[in-house]
Parts: sequence; structure tokens; C-alpha cells
Amino acid sequence: MKRRALSLDATAEIPAHSLAHAFLKLRTAAEVQKLLVDLCTPAELEALTDRWRVVPHLLQTQPYREIHEQTAVSVTTIGRVARCLLVGAGGYRLAANRLGVKSTEAKPLAARRSGAGKRTTTTPKPTRRRSSQGKQK
Repeated sequence: MKRRALSLDATAEIPAHSLAHAFLKLRTAAEVQKLLVDLCTPAELEALTDRWRVVPHLLQTQPYREIHEQTAVSVTTIGRVARCLLVGAGGYRLAANRLGVKSTEAKPLAARRSGAGKRTTTTPKPTRRRSSQGKQK
């Protein structure tokens, strides 16, 4: 997305804050859905719903591959949501808690990336160090 340089005066609201307040003024899920349809392209709305759809699965500690098989959401998107659950602002978890989604997290989400306890690791190749004169002797 292209950013435009704007000179905001000191009294101007931060745009994301203003949008958050617009959502707060809506009273029903149908009203929120109407705003989302107007606000987002179909592809953006699909991306948002895909991200939200995997939250309960991640909170139930399902492996990424199982989530992908059940939801058809890409493993990359699942990983992105998992990262937000670990180090994000807390919005996914807050909304899930308020909706009564149960969490059974027993181990960090990042440890479940490859599924069923299978972890693959690679050993870094040793690097050659050059002498202080720039050449090896």
C-alpha cells in the first residue's frame, strides 16, 4: 500500500484510531459486515476472514498442517496469525476470549509449525574468517 506524506496538525486524529471509533459506533454484526464490505475489496475481506478463521484452531494447539487441511488457509497465513498471537497487540486473543473461544495452549505456537511434533533443523555452515590483513596465509 502506498503511503502519502501528509502534514497533520496537532488536533487531527490518527486514521486507524478514527476507524476503530467508527467500528465502536456500530451496534450489530450485520452493521459491521456492511462497513467491512464497503471498506475492503473482496480479496481483502477474504484475507481477513481467513486469518480470523484459523484463530480458534491455533488456540486449540492444532498443528499448522491440520489447520490447513481443515480450513484451506495457507500455512503462511496460519504462521502469520500465530506470530500475532505470540507477539502481536493482543487483538486476536482478546476478541477470541470475549467470544468464548477456549484456549488449550500447552506449548508455544511456533513449536507446532511443522505439525505432529516433527521439527526439522538445519546446522549452519561454518564460515571462514579472514585475517586482519584481508588474506588468509
